[in-house]
Amino acid sequence: MSTPVVRLRNAVVVQSHFPLLSGVDLDLEPGSLTLLTGPNGAGKTSLLRLLGGLVPLTSGEATVLGHDLSGGDARWLRRRVGWLGHEASFYQDLTVRQNLVFAARALERPLEAINPALERVGLEARGDVTTRLLSAGQRRRVALAWLLIRRAELWLLDEPYASLDDEGRVFFDQLLADVQAAGATIVMSAHDPLRSLTLAPTLIRLVGGRVVPS
Repeated sequence: MSTPVVRLRNAVVVQSHFPLLSGVDLDLEPGSLTLLTGPNGAGKTSLLRLLGGLVPLTSGEATVLGHDLSGGDARWLRRRVGWLGHEASFYQDLTVRQNLVFAARALERPLEAINPALERVGLEARGDVTTRLLSAGQRRRVALAWLLIRRAELWLLDEPYASLDDEGRVFFDQLLADVQAAGATIVMSAHDPLRSLTLAPTLIRLVGGRVVPS
């Protein structure tokens, strides 16, 4: 049996005296695709941020890619995890290509991977455009190009279909299928779970910071 990419036991995250996660148990196998569902405030984003080392574990057990999150130092983990949130953190006054070169050099990723990634996300003709001139959907594609360049083992996607039109959603479905086939593990939240069911994910429902039967 393979070692789980994610293993949580009674994982609790508290910030400003408010419980974001209230005791989560979860096991995710390598190469799996998991969809987090639940109402607003259920803990979906908090769970993604915990798995990415972006919020500290308050109590319980949490291991991601063999890294014990109770240790507090998640810098090593962040090099292996790709995060796509609601806002991409790129420099608006740099071009798309300049942003990707800067990010690739920061994490010592190969610069020759930039052009294939831009082509894969349909932005090969926009590489020299200033990032602030892009549409929200195009900025989303730049963030996806960066995840391809960094070759993340674990993809954490918070509402990844936001700002994508119908064509972009079809493209994104195929991209996720290719990434999963290549061996990456994917965890994402989605406002419209019926849309994401075309990808046949495992459904995890959260309510009040806990996993409940879906």
